[in-house]
Amino acid sequence: MSGHSKWSTIKHKKGAADAKRGRIFTRLIKEITVAARMGGGDPDANPRLRTAIASAKAENMPKDNIERAIKKGTGELEGVNYEEVTYEAYGPGGVAVLVECLTDNKNRAVAELKHIMDRHAGSLGEPGCVAWMFKKKGLIVLDREGVDEEHLLDLALEAGAEDVKEEETTFEVLTEPSDFEPVRAAIEEAGLAYGMAEVSMIPQNTVQLEGKQAQQMLNLMEALEDAEDVNRVYANFDIPDDVMEAMG
Repeated sequence: MSGHSKWSTIKHKKGAADAKRGRIFTRLIKEITVAARMGGGDPDANPRLRTAIASAKAENMPKDNIERAIKKGTGELEGVNYEEVTYEAYGPGGVAVLVECLTDNKNRAVAELKHIMDRHAGSLGEPGCVAWMFKKKGLIVLDREGVDEEHLLDLALEAGAEDVKEEETTFEVLTEPSDFEPVRAAIEEAGLAYGMAEVSMIPQNTVQLEGKQAQQMLNLMEALEDAEDVNRVYANFDIPDDVMEAMG
């Protein structure tokens, strides 16, 4: 598939070491707040909120933080009104990049993105320039070690998954967005641990990167994800796992 899932898996593995816990919590609180504002504060009736809460719990966010974020979203507590904005860009080697922001100041957000792109061999594009290269899908990534492929395939497909792909070191379970929650729940109930689970933008084609451009792309991804207003970053680069691991 693309470097996006590899990049996210590497981040998950190294997260305990270089944490950036405050940044992670801030991003998750924004996502919970927006999800609650858009779909209500009941996670049973709001799939986006349910997924955001699951992500927060996976990062050991205290229950009080989660509940406050929900109440800010529903208006029970005063909070910042975040706006969702997606920017499209090109990275090193012509890689397509989608940047999803949750921000209370679009001017600040776009200025920071332009600065980051200029520093890392990228450029912002016009609306529609790369979005057509991606499709929204549920994505669940599991380490291959200790996972029986046939068991995972049967389990995932029975729960409604679209496909299970074998990568160099992982299995990637793909679903339609509406089937993501039941598939993730089935995998959890089977006792299988996953490295990441999210509704993601999956590229329909990839750009192979090596050497300097590969390093520039990883530096760009890290800089974007460290930006205050950025919620998620998707890109269609492909770098071999061993190179990703070495650079990551």
